[in-house]
Amino acid sequence: MDLDAVRTFVAAADAGRFQDAATDLSITQQAVSKRVATLEKVIGVRLFTRTARGAKLTIDGQAFLPHARDLLRAEERALASVRPGRRALRVDVIGRRLAPAGLLRDFHRVHPEIELDVVTLFDADAAVNALRSGTLDASFRAVTMPGRQLPDDIVATRVRDEPIQLLTGPAHELAAARAVTPADLSGHRIWMPGLVPGTEWGAYYDALAAAFALTIEITGPDFGTEPLLDTIADSRSLATFVGEQTRLVWPADHGLRRIDVRDPTPVYPHSLVWHRDNTHPALAALRDHLCSGWRNRSDAETWTPSWA
Repeated sequence: MDLDAVRTFVAAADAGRFQDAATDLSITQQAVSKRVATLEKVIGVRLFTRTARGAKLTIDGQAFLPHARDLLRAEERALASVRPGRRALRVDVIGRRLAPAGLLRDFHRVHPEIELDVVTLFDADAAVNALRSGTLDASFRAVTMPGRQLPDDIVATRVRDEPIQLLTGPAHELAAARAVTPADLSGHRIWMPGLVPGTEWGAYYDALAAAFALTIEITGPDFGTEPLLDTIADSRSLATFVGEQTRLVWPADHGLRRIDVRDPTPVYPHSLVWHRDNTHPALAALRDHLCSGWRNRSDAETWTPSWA
């Protein structure tokens, strides 16, 4: 159904005269008559009866009028949903327990007036595809993996270097350490069943293992965070890596230890990624917020893959 014709019908019904409707819509009276005639043909009934005083709604016209108004209101809602500044900013945070989710929560506390739609996509490829298709406004990702470059229409800026920590159970050999070096971890079993080959986080930990001669095992099914913590808590030999800002909760009797890794500190390089043609005003506000709080650590203190 032609919404211009519906809008013309409503204007004519409100005005009571085709000429007045034409003036309101800044079109000719002939255009009003043509649009109304087309609408009558589409729905198969007469909507107006011409009188000496103008145009009077028929019984069918009176029945159709409230629905015509609903159509125009629906059109306005549809347009408002994508109008710059009106649509919620859709952001991918990878996982709701991870550092990017914390960064987005901090942004929301500073800008509570900005509506957010928070999603968790699987990997960088899925995020880039969503950005290019317009179903996503921004994503937090580590970029770029070896052998891959971002498309020309995708932009990224580094917004946070997150230190990596060692997580052990109370009986682990390193449980009493306040801090360890990457060299100290050589020969220890680091268990990370959630690593998926081909993902950006898989590439990060592959590079970390190669740089410091670490053994990172991905054997066994990934049953999620809680089963992983249960296994680490009961093990004398297994440990795992977690981000410093990863939110973890475990039973008090687990006695898990989060141990800093230093000299150098491996950091996970979080970048904000978006499409260069995206003009959503809240995206600019998010970029400004993240970049204003970004402080890069010196290369002597930290390690990241050369591709980051």
